[in-house]
Amino acid sequence: MSEISIDLIWKLNSGEMSPGKYSNQHEIIFTPDLKILADAAPDWKGSEANTNPEQTLAASLSSCHMMTFLALAAKMKWPVSGYQDKAIATLGKNSKGLMSVTKIQLNPKVEFSEGFTVGDDEMEEVQDRAHRYCFIANALSEDVEVTIS
Repeated sequence: MSEISIDLIWKLNSGEMSPGKYSNQHEIIFTPDLKILADAAPDWKGSEANTNPEQTLAASLSSCHMMTFLALAAKMKWPVSGYQDKAIATLGKNSKGLMSVTKIQLNPKVEFSEGFTVGDDEMEEVQDRAHRYCFIANALSEDVEVTIS
């Protein structure tokens, strides 16, 4: 068992601690050299210049899925030369009627060394396995629909 941690820092600064009068902007510290500014999503008055929890959830799933896919590809000796994804988180109400990330769409694009190809069925099978073995995917509620296109 391992533990992974971050530090989060928020301060009231010049705001007022009453509804709509304070900023949600905060700092997330992953390592001493890696810090990001986070906020609420723009739809909830957050800054577009900062990341938000919904984006970081989509990024976590996308990153975990990619690393799991690469581990599977390496075991199968697939010569992967590049990987890109555009992960999209969709907000809505879950089965309990609460606001939630209800869907995350992954759109992985895999590049191989010249001359190597994989059929659509085999790629779909390995992407499905990557999803099933991904730690983050396994941590999500079953209410969150994950699609891979």
